[in-house]
Amino acid sequence: MARLWDPQSLCYMNERGCKIEYPCRWKYKVIGSDQERMESAIAEIVKERKYTLNLSRRSKGGKYHALNLQMNIDNDKIRVEIYEALRKHPAIKFVL
Repeated sequence: MARLWDPQSLCYMNERGCKIEYPCRWKYKVIGSDQERMESAIAEIVKERKYTLNLSRRSKGGKYHALNLQMNIDNDKIRVEIYEALRKHPAIKFVL
């Protein structure tokens, strides 16, 4: 089976599944109820790494906020570590 590039997921698809090519620009969708606390949590977790952060959307009632966090990731270990740290932080409800 030939490798197929899937630009939406930043990976190559082959017979074994998806293989991410590092380094790459990675996007996390971070969801929570207090935007300021979420922004502080993100800064605390990513430390000195360069990143961009912008509001993706708010819920209709304004209770929840979704932020797009984008950054360069060098390897799978770092990608997963950042995901886990975001997921475990009390200011963050969900990470996609």
